[in-house]
Amino acid sequence: MFRPDLESGLARVVQGEPTLLVNSPSIDAIAVGLNHLAGNRFSIAPFLMISMSENSSHDLETCQGLVDQAVSRGQLTPSAAENIRTWLTDAGYQEYVSQLVDHVKQGKWQVLDDVFWTVIPFGTGGRRGRMYPIGSNAINDRTIGESAQGLAEYVRQVKPDGPWSAAIAYDTRHRSREFAELCAGILVANGFRVFFIDDYRSTPELSFLIRWKGCDCGLMVTASHNPPSDNAVKVYWSSGAQLIPPHDQAVIEQVNQVQQFEVTDFEAAVQNGSIVFCREETDRAFLQAHLQHSMAGPRDLKIIYSPLHGVGEYNVKSLLNEVGFHDTEIYEPHRRPDGDFPNVPGHVSNPENAEVFSQIIDHARQVKADLIMASDPDCDRLGAAAPLTLDPAGPWKTFNGNQLGVLLAEFLLADRAARGQLTPQQFLVTTLVTTRMANRIAQAYGVRCFSDNLVGFKWICDVIDRQGPDDFLFGFEESHGYLVGQYCRDKDGAVACMLMSQLAARVKSEGLSLHQYLDQLYLKYGYYVEGLATIQMEGSDGMRRMSALMDKFRTAMPERLGGLNVASRRDYLHGVTVTASGDEEPLAGPTYNLVFLDTDVPGNYVAARPSGTEPKVKFYLFAHVPPDGLGDLAVAKREMAERINGFQTTLQELADSV
Repeated sequence: MFRPDLESGLARVVQGEPTLLVNSPSIDAIAVGLNHLAGNRFSIAPFLMISMSENSSHDLETCQGLVDQAVSRGQLTPSAAENIRTWLTDAGYQEYVSQLVDHVKQGKWQVLDDVFWTVIPFGTGGRRGRMYPIGSNAINDRTIGESAQGLAEYVRQVKPDGPWSAAIAYDTRHRSREFAELCAGILVANGFRVFFIDDYRSTPELSFLIRWKGCDCGLMVTASHNPPSDNAVKVYWSSGAQLIPPHDQAVIEQVNQVQQFEVTDFEAAVQNGSIVFCREETDRAFLQAHLQHSMAGPRDLKIIYSPLHGVGEYNVKSLLNEVGFHDTEIYEPHRRPDGDFPNVPGHVSNPENAEVFSQIIDHARQVKADLIMASDPDCDRLGAAAPLTLDPAGPWKTFNGNQLGVLLAEFLLADRAARGQLTPQQFLVTTLVTTRMANRIAQAYGVRCFSDNLVGFKWICDVIDRQGPDDFLFGFEESHGYLVGQYCRDKDGAVACMLMSQLAARVKSEGLSLHQYLDQLYLKYGYYVEGLATIQMEGSDGMRRMSALMDKFRTAMPERLGGLNVASRRDYLHGVTVTASGDEEPLAGPTYNLVFLDTDVPGNYVAARPSGTEPKVKFYLFAHVPPDGLGDLAVAKREMAERINGFQTTLQELADSV
């Protein structure tokens, strides 16, 4: 793909062939066999020849020599050098050669190593990373374009006779609209009809749109709660869920084979009906889908909601108003859609972080609010805070994702049980690193709970479809993702906001705060506490450290963990449980790079896994006191907090050793 300067483009003859000369600051790209020219983009595939001027050829030879020298001096990894050579010499990358040459000549080896050392992969959340204009390991026009083209190729392979359709949406991040238009143009060039939400909207609304319009696939341009430097494309299948095997690997294979891609002019495609704007009708239908899951009850609640500079207000405000919560304030400092997230601490709009709520809590005390809720930039996650008592002027505290999950699970199951609408076939779904309190709640209500699932909400959605959507009650994961119903196949911050508001209003009418209600659940089911520790491992050396740390978990199991004896190691990558004495037995469950260390006290354990979407290793920490061991809940909370801290200290020592 080229973006020519049409005013300086000159037709001439090179080696007897008619060509178009495209001038750029450092390179003359000469295209043979021009197929079509439209707007500011043109495609010359599949008949392409590149001819360099003598100076450009010399620049490339010089650059390749400099790259070789950088490898020999240890300034550049061999894998980065290989990817750089590909971008310098292959026809499909000519648009980026000028910038790449400049980087090489300026000796920006660390930058080049970071953005070229690998090909940016698909993880649990799709293809995600730092934006940079060039690089196989960065988010840019090329890597986003490859993703869209690879997806199109695979859909056409699976469904060769067509017709094909796709849905596309985007969030408030930098370049999200540009990337969305690029993907739409690529899909249209491949024969797709594209349903395009022509404004900032949420990821779950995209999932809903795929299912509602019967699309073959979908693309959501968002990096969720990542820093402002990042962006991503999430890829969805016809189910409305993110890709799982065999589709994920098949799409990756197609992406890796992409050499060039054609891009249809966006405005022209809108005019001819290949791209269909559908925001208003999708908004209306999505709202109606949400309303199907509204719970009856009191509505006396003052709410403060923050979209954290993202898309959430478009769905959440209208939904809360529709179900009767008319005293809802949008937190003004976080209201404006802005990819820099300027008024969020650290500029990271992650509702998992308690720091996000600190300023909002100060405001909530002043206006006597009962509940604060926040969603991440693409509104698929919910975070919340509430006063410890019914006095909003008193102390406040945030909830972690597990606590919100068990609050909603109890609320939904208790309501259904009261109406006689529970059966033994119905089920909850969680993951391997989600609180086991969910299993205990499901058991108490006589329903099933599927918790032996990989990290990532797409695996929860896979269980929904395999076990039967009609019996699905509720799904959640520890990272603040929640879903009810069948209308979409991804976590949904808006529906979670609605249900949490309805729960808070109900317990307030009973004289309780949400925190007091949660304490009652602990007394009923036992005290469960979880922690999350993250070790960042950036750059090309980060992958080596991540691998070394996971290997150490497998080969050097510690004897003690936070003062408790380590009894066994569960290794899901190799499907084996190894006891402290060295005995092995097969481990049932999914295959994944996930390791658990179980102590000799049931319910007290840790897990480690490398993130599927970010350069870091995550540690999940779990402590538990059964109901019959709870003398004083306050004492149990202090003791388990100390235990979690002890776990974290042991794990940090392990991480520091690699």
